[in-house]
Amino acid sequence: MTFEWGIALHDLHSDYERAATDAVKSARTRALIRKIGRQTAKDYLLFPALSRRRWHRTLKANVAANLLRNVWAYVVICCGHFADGAEKFTPAALEGETKPQWYLRQMLGSANFNAGPVMAFLSGNLCYQIEHHLFPDLPSNRYPQIAARVRAVCATYDLPYTTGPLARQYLLTLRTIFTLALPDRLLRPTPADRDAHRGGGGLATGAQPGFTSWSATHSDDTAATSRIPS
Repeated sequence: MTFEWGIALHDLHSDYERAATDAVKSARTRALIRKIGRQTAKDYLLFPALSRRRWHRTLKANVAANLLRNVWAYVVICCGHFADGAEKFTPAALEGETKPQWYLRQMLGSANFNAGPVMAFLSGNLCYQIEHHLFPDLPSNRYPQIAARVRAVCATYDLPYTTGPLARQYLLTLRTIFTLALPDRLLRPTPADRDAHRGGGGLATGAQPGFTSWSATHSDDTAATSRIPS
């Protein structure tokens, strides 16, 4: 029920980082509180009141609709960002980042899930999260066309294109979230990580420890990014 407001708090935190003064931060906070108040009053007070004697049916319907919407949004968004194969980066990875490296990070840091036309429509085409990250201003109905070209680029330059069935991606997402919730001392390198260290590779700069990254299996990350056309 509250996932949408969790996303709003994430945006508020980003606004705080860009805010120049405490007054700006306070204004952003008040604006969010007013928005939450208006939405809650509309869904759970105004619309039920307009239904008069059937207010309880409208209230139940709005609760059910918001619950389903938040659960679905949670599944779609988390599968696009936390599934196995989607790398996690620290702020240090952004320092001195070039444009080709930015595109590489978008591809490595996101994931898709397989969907037909109906599922794609229901997800707002966010089943193509990789394409959404690469081209955030592109109309979402163009993502299926672009996806074929992105796959071809990934194949040409030996880059991973992370996708899979929705159920599998969601279960892997849960595994990733649970693993990231563990203290660092409980994390163990995967066999691929150990092989990369023996070969002189190591985890990618900015990637979280305990997770195998694409760049961990490539000895020269700079050379890899330079192969991506700018």
